[in-house]
Amino acid sequence: MKNIKAIALLITVNLTTSYSADWPEWGGDGYNNMASSAKGIPLEMEPGKRKKGTEDIDLSTTKNVKWVAKIGSQSYGTPTIAEGKVLIGTNNESPRDAQHEGDRGIIMCFDEKDGGFLWQLVIPKLGAGKVSDWEYLGVCSSPLIHKGRAYFISNRCKVVCVDMEGMANGNDGPFKDEAKFMMTGGKTFKAGKGDGDIIWVYDMREELGVFPHNIASSSPKIVDGKLVVTTSNGVDWSHLNVPAPQAPCLILLDLATGELVGEEASKIGERVMHCNWSSPMVAKVDGKSTIFFGAGDGYLYSFDPKAKEDDEGFLVMPENWRVDGNLPEYRKDKDGKKVKYATFEGPSEYISSPVYHEGNVISLIGQDPEHGEGVGRMMSVNAKTGKVNWDYTEIERGISTASIADGLVYAADYRGRVHCVDVKNGKKAWVYDTKSHIWGSTLVADGKVFIGNEDGEVVILKHGRKMEKIGLVEFSAPVYASPVIANGVLYIATQTHLYAFKEGAKTASK
Repeated sequence: MKNIKAIALLITVNLTTSYSADWPEWGGDGYNNMASSAKGIPLEMEPGKRKKGTEDIDLSTTKNVKWVAKIGSQSYGTPTIAEGKVLIGTNNESPRDAQHEGDRGIIMCFDEKDGGFLWQLVIPKLGAGKVSDWEYLGVCSSPLIHKGRAYFISNRCKVVCVDMEGMANGNDGPFKDEAKFMMTGGKTFKAGKGDGDIIWVYDMREELGVFPHNIASSSPKIVDGKLVVTTSNGVDWSHLNVPAPQAPCLILLDLATGELVGEEASKIGERVMHCNWSSPMVAKVDGKSTIFFGAGDGYLYSFDPKAKEDDEGFLVMPENWRVDGNLPEYRKDKDGKKVKYATFEGPSEYISSPVYHEGNVISLIGQDPEHGEGVGRMMSVNAKTGKVNWDYTEIERGISTASIADGLVYAADYRGRVHCVDVKNGKKAWVYDTKSHIWGSTLVADGKVFIGNEDGEVVILKHGRKMEKIGLVEFSAPVYASPVIANGVLYIATQTHLYAFKEGAKTASK
């Protein structure tokens, strides 16, 4: 298995969503719209060639590269950028510290200015094998950066809050045992300035009984001072049994302490098909904070973040509505027989994140890439009522989050095609085939649509109702993460390197 972002200012100029500067969380802001108002993003980019016998990039062979940093060997999480720093999840196959050998999950922090390495947090493997912490996947979560802290889900199914300064300014917060957190097998080491500083940790396996399938993934959001987190609860090795059907698949944690302050009680776990990996989305609907979640049972949910105590004393998030992301024929055939999961014509869960746009929610269903291609569906739902506005079924299943700008929706399916449809009615404008599997999401900015694929290509299409390919950047490793823009710089993470592209940039290598 290969598996598996300061809050932006919403303005209404050209793009539906635009970002003032940083990209501090997955999707840019709470709405998850992969779009930016940035201008001057280069069309011509050359990532360069590796120096002979090394993994370092020969800067003389690059173009418009501000800096490039070596990360691990497998990197699936999209970088986030804020407060002058860049965070990304990866693995430990290019160790930064000789004290940490072997397979580990890693969160790396770099200087936004020049790509200089600042610190890393090392997370040992869970020790449960492929079923819950697949080898070499590293950390797949994109950290959320907020007021000097960063929040992410580790490969050990723990929600972790860290200090953005790392240990450089001392060991802050109530958590003091970083050395024990980072080591296994009875080994010891002394944390230094190059290590991460943990503020608090919430263990979803220990506290909730969650059973993560393959990897604990997804990225958190903030709503009304609380952290919204997907738990990654899923099936076991047999793919037939859910070990923890009563465990919540979406929870709320206190932002400052990590205390559990809410959970879903919609019985998603009883219906989960594979796992819960989709990142939630938050938006104001008629002035009321609302959480939207694409769940592992294939339903799109709307929840009220004001948790209320139920009859058993649990703090439960009220469910506003739910709508099936699957068409009826994906679940049952014409004879009423259940269609088998993980078949081409069968039902799917959500892995991509829902996107909010002008009172509606856009989402698409999908499955673990290991399951291959299959039927899909993208739909628009009224955010207040859950009524389906339109659906688009020419798209196959995918794990990519949509981009919306100037009345157009861009979304990619796993098969490798980028679909452009009208945001008002879902009618197709065009489809472009990259001819390689797509894991990441589209990014629309500066009149361009960027998308990476498994062949290590970043295809650049012209933003608009007429399809036109205007550029192609070829990397030496697959691009599974999504391109993002912060402060006028385009960030692209391959499996092995993180690139910062800027028009006319002078290069630096870290």
